[in-house]
Amino acid sequence: MIFLRRQPPGLQAAGPAWRCASFLIAIGVLAPVLTLAWLAFGSGIGHWGPLFAHVLPQATLNTAVLLAGVGTLVLLIGTGCAWLVTAHDFPGRGVLHWALLLPLAMPTYIVAFAYLDLLHPIGPVQGAIRWMLGFDSPRQFRLPDLRSMPGAIFVLGFVLYPYVYMTARAMFMTQPAHLMEAARMLGESRRGAFFRVALPLARPALAVGLSLALLETLNDIGASEFLGVNTLTVAVYTTWITRSDLAGAAQIACAMLFVVVALVWLERNGRRHQRFGSAQRMRAVQPRRLRGGAAWAATAAAALPVLIGFVAPAAYLVWESAKRLRQGGGISQGLVASLGNTLTLASGVTVVAVAAGLVVAWAARSQGSGPGRARWQARAATLGYAVPGTVLAIGLLTPALAFDAALATAFGWQGLPLMSCGVVLVVACAIRFLAMPVGGIEAGLSRIPPAIEQASRLLGETTAGTLRRVHLPLLRPAMASAALLVFVDAMKELPATLLLRPANFDTLATWLYAEAARGTYEEGAIAALAIVLAGLLPVVLLARNQLGTPSATLAAEKT
Repeated sequence: MIFLRRQPPGLQAAGPAWRCASFLIAIGVLAPVLTLAWLAFGSGIGHWGPLFAHVLPQATLNTAVLLAGVGTLVLLIGTGCAWLVTAHDFPGRGVLHWALLLPLAMPTYIVAFAYLDLLHPIGPVQGAIRWMLGFDSPRQFRLPDLRSMPGAIFVLGFVLYPYVYMTARAMFMTQPAHLMEAARMLGESRRGAFFRVALPLARPALAVGLSLALLETLNDIGASEFLGVNTLTVAVYTTWITRSDLAGAAQIACAMLFVVVALVWLERNGRRHQRFGSAQRMRAVQPRRLRGGAAWAATAAAALPVLIGFVAPAAYLVWESAKRLRQGGGISQGLVASLGNTLTLASGVTVVAVAAGLVVAWAARSQGSGPGRARWQARAATLGYAVPGTVLAIGLLTPALAFDAALATAFGWQGLPLMSCGVVLVVACAIRFLAMPVGGIEAGLSRIPPAIEQASRLLGETTAGTLRRVHLPLLRPAMASAALLVFVDAMKELPATLLLRPANFDTLATWLYAEAARGTYEEGAIAALAIVLAGLLPVVLLARNQLGTPSATLAAEKT
């Protein structure tokens, strides 16, 4: 009798076309990094001397200080707020537990744009403070300049803390109450039980949230440049655009990759140390009701990050947009064109990313999880989110130009067809956000019982037919959520769009960037408000899931 090796029950082997497509997608995600290394080390060592002497030391120091400051701030705010709303009951807790997610709707460059005007020496905040103190001139009293390293840490920290808040609160909600009770019975105070029991158990979740916040910090270009902090990301942009030095930009981008590897190692190390107890459902920590001054102090402490990270900049954008419309300025044709470009770009990125994510997830499911399986393709396809947009842009530029030249030679076209029609920009954004559809669709496929596939195959359906008639209808919620996340993130993407957009092509993000550079805040406020309104959609979905479902958590989707 001959025994044939088969797939696990219910899982059908993907055809060669699916496996080949999944392989090509994974290679496509890795290609920019490989190209970057070739550019950096294949252009000779002549560039490295000036970079090491004049650019890299200061940019690396600024990046390290910014990452350290933002990391400390997001850990303090995110962990503190997560424990406050999980273990305590106070006025407004029912609203604040989801309102603390609202800063996720505010891109960092928009918050920096808003606070530069709000905290300007002749702006409303400092003007009100001088009025209360009886001063008449900024020379008599002024706050420290926001255009500084502390200002950048302040802005980025109060926008990115929800990454830590989400992961920490999910962990605190699942911790068994009897562990804290045992610590209290052994003589520990509530504070001691938190630091010696609850916090150590939450360290893997904190590492995941912290790494996500730091990756967003490293990817940021708008806020850092607005606030005068020359990070590695800003150095890449200025070296390429201002100095027209692609090789030098590639070498700086390689230095950024070392930081990315360290952050990914932090996240993976934290996840590797996760441990799970028995499957028996444990009693969760019951919130302790606070009264009197302690209750209102807890309300103020939990509300402060929401006020700084969302309410104040959002109110500023609404005020400035309304003022622009009241003054009869209206909405310019350029802004309308930028909105159309943004929707077109986001739609294209969404279609490409979700389709690629479906291919990768389906091939990975079909190949199973046993030893020797080629599931590395799914893991490789999700690495794009860890690579900053500037690095992706530089890595894609050389192969895109080579492909454009081949097309021009083959068909007699003029110019750069792929670059000029935005195909390269769509590919860059799709690579960057591919982790979301791959993760979401894989999670959706894992919930479909193998028996459904078995029944379909027994009834004579092919593998492709089973996917089309059985899986796709069941995957609609997961695919819709992934598509929404990709669409909104593509609308907000600034670094890759700045570097790879076609000539005379502006999105809302690049329009805002240009308006901020010119100091015309009223027109930029309308673009920023449109981006924020779009960014609220995934935050609302996240809040509806009450942070209790890991597959619905934005951080889980992105990792």
